[in-house]
Amino acid sequence: MEAKVNYVKVAAVCLPAAIIVWAVISPPISFAHCDTLDGPVVKVARVALDKGDVTPVLKWVQKQDEEEIKKAFQKTLGVRKLSPQAKDLADMYFFETLVRIHRAAEGAGYTGLKPAGAVEPIIAAADKAIEIGSVDGLAKEISALIISGMRQRFERVMKTKKDMDKSVQAGRQYVQAYVEFVHYVERLHKAASGQSHPAEITQETKSETPHIH
Repeated sequence: MEAKVNYVKVAAVCLPAAIIVWAVISPPISFAHCDTLDGPVVKVARVALDKGDVTPVLKWVQKQDEEEIKKAFQKTLGVRKLSPQAKDLADMYFFETLVRIHRAAEGAGYTGLKPAGAVEPIIAAADKAIEIGSVDGLAKEISALIISGMRQRFERVMKTKKDMDKSVQAGRQYVQAYVEFVHYVERLHKAASGQSHPAEITQETKSETPHIH
């Protein structure tokens, strides 16, 4: 009974971390979101070019980079008038310039624009939540995933605990399960409380990214 109560307490502490955990799973995922052709940066850039107004894209760059973006924007507007082919090339030039500068400000390298549809499902789901103005569905999906992951690790701990004193090998199996459970909880708690750097969320957590419908 005591173990069950402790599990519930841990879950109560960690569940508010759900959105934060997946938002900061790792820099490659979050940055990749911004270097796709259907990502938020390029979407804003398309509208800005069609309207001839650079203002909407400036929020994606630092103040010191505004002038470079404005110059690239004006060059693009001039070239895209020449022909449909020139428009496509000019637009791509501006998209790449904008994304490259945006990523540099975030401390990420630029390896080119990714095709549409390359966004991780969980990131697309986060965007969808913003679009519809509700995080409830996303929070429910992720909370269920985290509860499942925590429960599985907890159950392994309790299963191996029963036999941990029967042999050294059995004891090691318990220790392995214990360490995995505690570290999993620790990662979630640190993410929720803002104590961890995104890079500290490990590959193990990354592999558990949920499929959002």
